[in-house]
Amino acid sequence: MKKALIITYYWPPAGGGGVQRWLKFSKYMRQYGWEPIIYTHSNGEMAAVDETLIKQVPKGIEVLKTPIWEPFHIYKFLIGKKQTDKVYSGVLVENKKKSVMQNFSLWVRGNFFIPDAKCFWIKPSIKFLTQYISENNIDAIISTGPPHTTHMIALGLKKHFSKLPWIADFRDPWTNVDYWDQLHLSNWAEGRHKAMEKKILQHANKVVTVSWSWATDFINLGVRKDIDVITNGYDEADFNADKKQLSPKFTITHIGSMNADRNPHVFWKALKNIIETNPNFESLLEIRLIGPLDHAITVSLEQYGLLKYVNKTDFMPHSEAIKNLCNSQVLLLPINNTPNAGGVLPGKLYEYLGAQRPIICITEGNTDSARIMHESGAASICGYSDVALMEKIILDLFAAFQTGNLSVPKNNIENFSRKNLCGQFCDLLNSIS
Repeated sequence: MKKALIITYYWPPAGGGGVQRWLKFSKYMRQYGWEPIIYTHSNGEMAAVDETLIKQVPKGIEVLKTPIWEPFHIYKFLIGKKQTDKVYSGVLVENKKKSVMQNFSLWVRGNFFIPDAKCFWIKPSIKFLTQYISENNIDAIISTGPPHTTHMIALGLKKHFSKLPWIADFRDPWTNVDYWDQLHLSNWAEGRHKAMEKKILQHANKVVTVSWSWATDFINLGVRKDIDVITNGYDEADFNADKKQLSPKFTITHIGSMNADRNPHVFWKALKNIIETNPNFESLLEIRLIGPLDHAITVSLEQYGLLKYVNKTDFMPHSEAIKNLCNSQVLLLPINNTPNAGGVLPGKLYEYLGAQRPIICITEGNTDSARIMHESGAASICGYSDVALMEKIILDLFAAFQTGNLSVPKNNIENFSRKNLCGQFCDLLNSIS
């Protein structure tokens, strides 16, 4: 069996969306002739901990760990957080409006910690893995980011082992990420980021990303044209056939983080309008929000008078989150309202499909999310500002709920099973090894 060294920052007991892709792929790689070897940190910052995911790590898998130094203790001190508090990635602000120190810290992060706050892990990792590869038979390297530090580690190894095939897996873009402009980069820092990104694209044997629009964005950088797309997916093993006892209430559920760019104003406004004219709807409504929320979301819920209908949970183990999806009446999927949101395909999208519940997708134009939603037949799609359409969507779903006919078709969702997608990735490995 061939061996693949997978360089990933996110690994159990870390929870959240970042860990799922390679935890699930590693689960199925042996079926396609590849033995995964995981390289991760031993002491990094984890925004969420999910001990239940440890049970999903394949038996006998080798997991290599080295220490990492991260500047989060300084960041926490500057913004007034306790050292035991969790720090979320991206630009999500949970409890208050972004302070001067938070803006300053974000600027420091983008301009001085390049490519990211994990950058001090690069040199020690290259040293450790160079020795490991010299002493062990490795047939390919996979780096998965963000954090893009993982790609820089792989690039360093490529310089030592030029004939060793390497796939750079981008779960999110680098310089085309949706919050790029919020980092307030200097010309020098932006140039550094772009130069690093270019080197990855130049030297990796294959580059993979998770959406078609993002593949186009990488191609438009002018470095290479052969960008492969292997989407995220859902693990059929997580969705029991004898699952769901549906909620007796009209539950609308969102899982995962919701930042300010995903604040679904059109949805909140439509709910407010329906509540004011439909007492029956009001008595049955429950909004479940599972995951960290930006302060802007809480402000909107208060503004539209919806807080009393909200059941909020900051974090839930993945297995419990899946149960909540499966017993919900409707699932909410707001896509980032940003200029480069065309390729945004949240990991939750596929688990929504696996739950086989109706989806309200909020997106504008021919986005990749809209493409998958149309193909699945599981979603009603609304733009960011069409309140009348949103009201109709919600009322149609509520009418079907009241008659016991709220269901969705199962159109080719097996194309997005983790097992099938892992097969695609292993085919790519076979093509270069």
